[in-house]
Amino acid sequence: MPELDIAEVAHRAGVPASTLRFYEEKGLITPTGRRGLRRQYDPAVLERLSLIALGRTAGFSLDEIARMFAPDGRPRIDRQLLVARADELDRTIQELAVLRDSLRHAAACPAPSHVECPTFRRLLRAAAAGAVGAPRRRTPATPRRRTPNTPRKQSPR
Repeated sequence: MPELDIAEVAHRAGVPASTLRFYEEKGLITPTGRRGLRRQYDPAVLERLSLIALGRTAGFSLDEIARMFAPDGRPRIDRQLLVARADELDRTIQELAVLRDSLRHAAACPAPSHVECPTFRRLLRAAAAGAVGAPRRRTPATPRRRTPNTPRKQSPR
């Protein structure tokens, strides 16, 4: 299969060319060369970009994703890191389910005022204690939640 230029890769991967250049700066992808001023890529870069997008969707940082590739470019994913991330997602899902159920209860509560509703008051106490909706500290196993193709602030746009 012939090499793809940066515009074709950007189109197929669904990311702007600036993101591809940023990923190149971070060492996540490497062009095979240039044709004129345009970067050229091996078609296999599309699979690598898919893996990067999956990692971003799962909440991994670009630095964490970069460590998921061996020097030869092959994936070498730490399974314990995946388990830790899945466990974090489970906790987030549980917290969001509690929050969702509490909001639905508050919306349908027959109490004359939400502050008179015992269930809503429990939600308020939990929120004040940081048990519901509080941001967590980030650790290597609990990366920030980001959309897959959102470049970091220092990324050119």
